[in-house]
Amino acid sequence: MRRYGKHTDEDDVRVRPRGGSRPRTHRRPAHEDAAEGFVTTVDRGRVTCLVEGRRVVAMKARELGRKSVAVGDRVAVVGDLSGGRDTLARIVRVEERSSVLRRTADDSDPFERVVVANADQLAIVTALADPEPRPRLIDRCLVAAYDAGLEPLLILTKADLAPAEPLLRTYAPLGVRHVVTSAENFADAEGAAEGAAVAAARELLAGRTTAFVGHSGVGKTTLVNALVPGRERATGAVNAVTGRGRHTTVSALALPLPDGSGWVIDTPGVRSFGLHHIDPSRVIYAFPDLEPGTAGCPRACSHDEPDCALDAWVAEGHAEPARLYSLRRLLATRERREGD
Repeated sequence: MRRYGKHTDEDDVRVRPRGGSRPRTHRRPAHEDAAEGFVTTVDRGRVTCLVEGRRVVAMKARELGRKSVAVGDRVAVVGDLSGGRDTLARIVRVEERSSVLRRTADDSDPFERVVVANADQLAIVTALADPEPRPRLIDRCLVAAYDAGLEPLLILTKADLAPAEPLLRTYAPLGVRHVVTSAENFADAEGAAEGAAVAAARELLAGRTTAFVGHSGVGKTTLVNALVPGRERATGAVNAVTGRGRHTTVSALALPLPDGSGWVIDTPGVRSFGLHHIDPSRVIYAFPDLEPGTAGCPRACSHDEPDCALDAWVAEGHAEPARLYSLRRLLATRERREGD
């Protein structure tokens, strides 16, 4: 939601406390001497920040009120910044964010969850088999990426189990950059060095802050472990049919690339990506192959009615029928709260 030229979310809501006779003041300490920190993970109220090369554990100051702190945030930190064991600093300010990737639990849930802050690229990781690819989830992630101003990157894993070409053809009109990985190109023959796929991914991540999202079991964390060797996160088995099993990434974690050229943010596996916070009229902008065809649509067209110009646009060969189907399914899910 944009209000008076500013992006707002649930953090901007102010609730007046009840009771108490203590005089309130709008004056708050400026903390000019606060150190700059970069949030690398948030776990049960404790925030780990990188401050001058040290990992410092901090908690959010009461004066921040309902303001949330997310991985990727740049913050002002005071207190014990030594990074020693059992020390605790205090976050007194969250700097203005350049981008915010949000999602809701489902399309009927009005509560927005900040996935990451200040990222500029979203890596959407999906397996080509075991588990089967979920194009609707990919589309939802694309909508969220475009809405947040992030450049999408499609990473397809397990190409040794199924071909990548059919899925790549579906997204070719979008011009989304992609990387295809398999057991053969993930590492060299002896497994001693990174393979072509990891090298290609690393090149696309250089100089960027990239959030990784994907369904559980697609190999997202395995890829992150390969990109940032020595900082391994646990990986575990997930049932390809039920989605149940050990979902080993339980909190988002920002990791620096070995050469210091960028950051990767590994996020927990998702079963759904709710878009309650996104205006349905903006969903079309995630489909640039279809958007020009809306010029002939009637005013306030739902893009799923007899006079919609997109049918003719697709019939003329400007876009694939599967893309129009995907758009309409997504709009139906978003507007009528149907299951994905």
